[in-house]
Amino acid sequence: MRGVPESHFDERIAKRYQVLWPELFAPSVVEPAVDVLADLARGGAALELGIGTGRLALPLSRRGVHVHGIELSAAMVAQLQTEPGADRIHVTIGDFATTRVGPTFGLAYLVRNTITNLTTQDEQVECFRNVAAQLEVGGCFVIENYIPELQRLPPGETIHPFTVEPSHLGFEEYDVATQIAISHHYWLIDGELEVFSSPHRYVWPSELDLMARIAGMTLRERWSDWNREPFTSDSRSHISVWQKDDALVP
Repeated sequence: MRGVPESHFDERIAKRYQVLWPELFAPSVVEPAVDVLADLARGGAALELGIGTGRLALPLSRRGVHVHGIELSAAMVAQLQTEPGADRIHVTIGDFATTRVGPTFGLAYLVRNTITNLTTQDEQVECFRNVAAQLEVGGCFVIENYIPELQRLPPGETIHPFTVEPSHLGFEEYDVATQIAISHHYWLIDGELEVFSSPHRYVWPSELDLMARIAGMTLRERWSDWNREPFTSDSRSHISVWQKDDALVP
């Protein structure tokens, strides 16, 4: 099994995804992302890697964009298929680093830090190559990813709290030797404790740019968020847009 295994996003997580991460479904989060993606799709088809339960694919489809998804977790796809409008979205079960779906797309996108679910550099490079092979010339690949919080670690410490709320605690456990961070989540929901942990390979924007270049793509835009705010040294996340060049690097 490559990257974060399907078992991390099993039926338990799929059915409670919106309960566990409600902030991801807020209109203030979803609508700017869909605005950007719809603009970049230019009325064409889009490919979402790690489509999950359709948080962005469903509203993007309602904008008239034909969305095809790739998803490793059958449980997440089953949950997506219970949503209104899911019949307009086609999903292929598979690993998004290697799975190809046939047609080419004007847009491919990978959101919410999901590139880090591929836990080796080779797999992340393969993902870029796989996307480039499925993009039209001039098509765009968009990644939403966090900036590793290493500069916020006290000297000698390896754990950084990224969410501290009454009902949700989140901690990132960094191993700088392997470039692996394990995300630990603890929720208190209806008086019961929910626990979830998953490994991730954190990756810097400059490293992603090199992966894009290897795959025959060049950086077109980079913002700090979906509202297209400038990316600076203080940004804690980035939205990066690469464009496929005329010639695909084999």
